[in-house]
Parts: sequence; C-alpha cells; structure tokens
Amino acid sequence: MKNTLYLISNEKIFQNNEMFFCDNLDMKSTPEGLNKHFDVKIIARKSKVNRLQKLNLDTIKTFSNILSYVLEVIKSSKHNKSQFLIISLTPFTFFAGVALILLGKKPYLYLRSNGYDEYKIIFGILGKFIYHLMFTIITKFSILISCKEYILMGKKGHIISPSQLDSSWHQNHVKPPISEIKLIYVGRIKKEKGIFSLLNLIKEKSKINLTIVGASEEDKTIHQSNVSILKIVQDKKELINLYDKNNITILPSYTEGYPMIILESLSRLRPIIVFNEIEHVVENRKGIFVTNRDYPSLSKKINHIINNYVSIQESMKLNKLPDNDTFINQLKEILYNN
Repeated sequence: MKNTLYLISNEKIFQNNEMFFCDNLDMKSTPEGLNKHFDVKIIARKSKVNRLQKLNLDTIKTFSNILSYVLEVIKSSKHNKSQFLIISLTPFTFFAGVALILLGKKPYLYLRSNGYDEYKIIFGILGKFIYHLMFTIITKFSILISCKEYILMGKKGHIISPSQLDSSWHQNHVKPPISEIKLIYVGRIKKEKGIFSLLNLIKEKSKINLTIVGASEEDKTIHQSNVSILKIVQDKKELINLYDKNNITILPSYTEGYPMIILESLSRLRPIIVFNEIEHVVENRKGIFVTNRDYPSLSKKINHIINNYVSIQESMKLNKLPDNDTFINQLKEILYNN
C-alpha cells in the first residue's frame, strides 16, 4: 500500500465537473510522476479561468481563499502516516506550512527559484522583506529541497535536477532556417519574467520576429507586428515543433532558478540567449549566451549566433541533460529516506 503524499501548491487549478486543469507542465508531471510511488493528493488554489493541462489524479482540492486553503491542510494533517510536500514559498504555502509545523509535522519545502529576487521585482524592497520573513520562519522547521544551492541561502538541503525531458526530445532534430531571425520564448507573461522588457527592446525592429508560447486567457494586451502570441501548448510534439520552427530561444527573466526552457531548447539544439541578471543558468553548458539588457548588445549576440550557427550546434551535442525519470527518482528517494 502506498504512503499518502499531500502536495501543497500555490498554482491555480481549474475544475470542470470532475476534471482538473493547470497551466504549468511541472504541476502536472511532478504529481503524476510521484503518484507511481505515493498516493498523491493535491491542495491548490482555485482558478476561475480555464487551463489546458489535464491532471490525472484521483484527489485534487482547490480553494479560492487562504482560510479554506489552510483549513484543508490542517484537516489533512490528521492522517498520521501522511507526508507533506510544499512547492514554492508564497503567502498561501507559508501559512499552510506554519499550520503543519504547529501541529507537529515537518513538511518538505521544495524551492525552485530565488524568492528574494522575485518578490523585490514585484513588490520592491518591502517584497524582499516579506519573503525574508517567510523564508526565515518556514525553513527552520522544514526539510529543504532545491534545484540550486544558492536558493537555500546557506541552509542544509537536498539538491535535485528537475527535468521534463524524455527520449523524444532528443530525436529527429530539424535544421532551422537562419535566413531570418526567429526568436521563441516559452513561459508565462509576467513582469518578473522580463517579457515586457524584451518587447520594448525589439519594438519596431522588423528584422526580429518573436513567438511567445505561454499566454493565458488573461493575456490580451500585447500588440506588436513582429510578435506572435500562442496559448500554452499542451501537446509535447507541438511544443517540440515550435522550437524546431525557430532558430534562437530567448529567456528574458530577471530571476530564474532552474528554467525548463533551457533544457528543452538545448535538447532541440537551439541556442539560447539570456540576460546578465540570470547568467548563473549557463553553468558549463554549451549553447547559452549572455547579453546586456539593451538592443545593441542583444543584436550583436543574435548576429554572432546566426553567423556561427553550425559550429554552435555541434558544441551543443556535448551537453549532458537530465531527464524526468531521474528527477522523479531523486524526489522519491528524498521522500522515502527522510
């Protein structure tokens, strides 16, 4: 008999009759992967907007306000053999974690990005203080998991390698056209993701075309002739095809921990441009290029990639990329042995 694992998330999930849908692919693949080893139950926020990724789990509960959300966490804590995995640190998950700690539970806290930077970008200096307060309290009583050591701010924790990749990402590579500049960004349309900064940089630059993949139904404010906006793609083959149709991936975020777009792009042998705020994501991998956040620097980097495309692709074949099976096994071992 499987042990019960409550996955407590800040993600918004849409319910249609008895079916549930989310936007974030990781919110789908991680619980479903862990469900092979545990009886996974999700506690998350309620979305009023339709989402695209169907969740294949038996027990999902969503709540529109923080009180009912925390009360459900308290109710779930009565099951003695249950484990609790909190994903990301937000006001919702913070109060859920505090409730568990007060009830004598020691939750797992999985941090995927640097909340200090994210909160500062969204809320200014006050946001950084708020995150510090939450981080200081919750990490003292939790088992920490992260994709990068720096995210743990010197605290002891388990380091894992998140990935959505399987063998299909490495098959049937397509040679892209390089006669024109075709950028692709896969991710959410949010301020902290730097997408609006990028749009300003390429505004009225007709030689640069940008495809944005990841718009929700709320994202209706972008109108640029050289920008195409697509909704979140549910089908893996379709997403692979979109990478293949473009020749450079761009990640304009101000802060990132372990972005899946990098692994996906590298697997399709598409060079990637990131801005200097997140140059740490390069590590020792081939095919990732860093630029300043200004048009001359960006244009120079694009031209370098286009002019050296074949040799860059050859170097990218040397990259060793993690896969989803390894990631799920890493999480399973931590949850089994702590």
